[in-house]
Amino acid sequence: MQPFQPDNAAVWFEIPVTDMDRAKAFYGAVLNNTLTDEDNGPNPMALFRVKDPKDGVGGHVYPGRPAAKGTGPTIHLAVPAPLEEAMERLVAHGGEVVSPIITIPAGRFVYCLDPDGNSIGLFA
Repeated sequence: MQPFQPDNAAVWFEIPVTDMDRAKAFYGAVLNNTLTDEDNGPNPMALFRVKDPKDGVGGHVYPGRPAAKGTGPTIHLAVPAPLEEAMERLVAHGGEVVSPIITIPAGRFVYCLDPDGNSIGLFA
């Protein structure tokens, strides 16, 4: 049997948060991306905007129970360059930078925590 090789390894992500309004303000400011409220699922959610919802990989925040600070999976989120300005917005809105900037062939990123302690990467 042929191994399954999808176009993208990830197809959707969900970030559990304790305060939806705070999370929408935080992610909206840090990513320069307005989250859109959606109530057609099993939980209230706020969707991250993507250029093409049919072909892009997206996700949402929802009321949930985050993992202990810094222990859950890390989701890397696209930010407009320069990365340093996104890091400043993150700190100003209650997040925490937990690594230096890391450069790889595909770009630059930094590990961070959101106000609930969810592990995120900011990628430019």
